[in-house]
Amino acid sequence: MVTLYTQAESNIRKTWLLITFFFIFIIGLGWLFSYLLDEPIFLVIAVILAIFQSIFSYWYSDKIVLTMTRAKLIEKKDNPEFYRLVENLSITAGLPLPKIYIIEEAQPNAFATGRDAKHAVVAVTRGLLEKLEKVELEGVIAHELSHIGNKDMLLQTIVVILAGVIAIISNFFLRISYRGVGRKERERDSSGAILMIFGIIAAILAPIAATLIQLAISRKREFLADASGVLLTRYPDGLARALEKISQDPQPLRVASNATAHLFIANPFRGKETKNWLMNLFSTHPPIEERIKALREMQN
Repeated sequence: MVTLYTQAESNIRKTWLLITFFFIFIIGLGWLFSYLLDEPIFLVIAVILAIFQSIFSYWYSDKIVLTMTRAKLIEKKDNPEFYRLVENLSITAGLPLPKIYIIEEAQPNAFATGRDAKHAVVAVTRGLLEKLEKVELEGVIAHELSHIGNKDMLLQTIVVILAGVIAIISNFFLRISYRGVGRKERERDSSGAILMIFGIIAAILAPIAATLIQLAISRKREFLADASGVLLTRYPDGLARALEKISQDPQPLRVASNATAHLFIANPFRGKETKNWLMNLFSTHPPIEERIKALREMQN
């Protein structure tokens, strides 16, 4: 029997298995490129650049996202009922009250961001407040608070760093190998040439594989946030109904972009959802139907 706890534990376990595989993958790739090029300093520089880039994103991404979505900070007096709802769920979750933002858009949707629980932000659209019932709204906010409590922003930053490192070292390897730099290039026998070809193929495919792992982790964290959110509300059907309404709403989200779409509780691009399994591999969110099915299979 699927329960709230087994669902959450399963998604935590799968997330860490993916992250472990990610680390093994990057270590193996780094060793291969270093061996073939005999120039490990280039890979060290690539790793440092990727880490610094991601750290900057980690510290300032919330401000960038809020600006891009034109979200406006509200106080308790602006919407007392919604403010109290977030307060109560934050207390239940054992989290500090996040800053609350409103996006003046008709499509019901929401996201959470911030580098840690003390600097967290929850943003909801006007459409979410107007179109959802209280129990549905509670389900959405519990989901977003779960992202904060589960430290998904930190985890996602780590994953982005790993994916960025793979992309950069692959690019470095391709550039350097095309110039003929490497381990005794002119003295290679046929087996060495085959190994070099294998390295080039790995450099081309590795960023794609890294992206797939990154997206798989993102999808598992969505399932986990669903399950963790239900642990707060004790009402799976509230979030299930909310997801149904959000996915069926035809309104576009004008402030959404490819850079911010992964943050929202559901795909903000209407008409672009797909049930194709191959396209779903490149999606940041699991199919809504799967999330709703998982929620309705949960038993208290």
